[in-house]
Amino acid sequence: MALKEHLREARNRLFKAALAVIVGTVAGFFLYDPVLQALGTPIETINAQEGRQAALNFDTAASPFDLLIQISVFLGVLISSPVWLYQLWAFITPGLKVKERRTALAFIAVAVPLFLAGIALAWLILPNAVVVLTGFTPEGFANLINVSVYFAFVLRLMLAFGIAFLLPVFLFGLNLVGLVKGRQILKAWRITVFLVCLFAAMAAPGGDALSMFYLAVPLLLLFFVAIGLCLLNDRRRDRRNAAREAEVEQGADTASRIDGL
Repeated sequence: MALKEHLREARNRLFKAALAVIVGTVAGFFLYDPVLQALGTPIETINAQEGRQAALNFDTAASPFDLLIQISVFLGVLISSPVWLYQLWAFITPGLKVKERRTALAFIAVAVPLFLAGIALAWLILPNAVVVLTGFTPEGFANLINVSVYFAFVLRLMLAFGIAFLLPVFLFGLNLVGLVKGRQILKAWRITVFLVCLFAAMAAPGGDALSMFYLAVPLLLLFFVAIGLCLLNDRRRDRRNAAREAEVEQGADTASRIDGL
């Protein structure tokens, strides 16, 4: 395709992706109230079970409308993700070879569920994280939490967990391109465990032990699965290289015999 045709195709696919996001945003507008109620559930738990005063607070007249737009757009991007991911994939695919297409499709098939699993795990530990963090409030004080700041905190928490679940996929990708070998990672398993626990401690809100445990254990399991896949891939690569070397040596022997005749 000529450059002009590439630009035209990019414009069309971008338009379709933007249209899908707009439709998803409209759907997110109707989901705003239940989502906001779900986000406020940990705050209600604090008031009911902890006996402390906590509430989500809108600090300006325009804050409710701003939050409505933010949550609606976020839900729109999430709901429309199959459409814009497909548009991105359809634009990139013609420039890839068959093997590259299969590899990229396999990575997407693994990465998307892992990312969603990380987000789901973050949602599960959100109530505990809020209770732990607000537990540092001195006696006699109340927690009037800015709702926009609270939503940003929830979003960062989910992104941190989602991206953390993608790290083993990234590690396996480095192995596929030959930058890292499985034996090298396995030899440094103590450092790997330390780094995973350190990342979990930094990503877990408030650094509470339970949230760190919820993040560290699945990450360690995923990392060791990735190491196992790296070892299998290294073994397959070694066998393939050995077969190629054997073919080269056999060809050289045959050529030397012909020269001898």
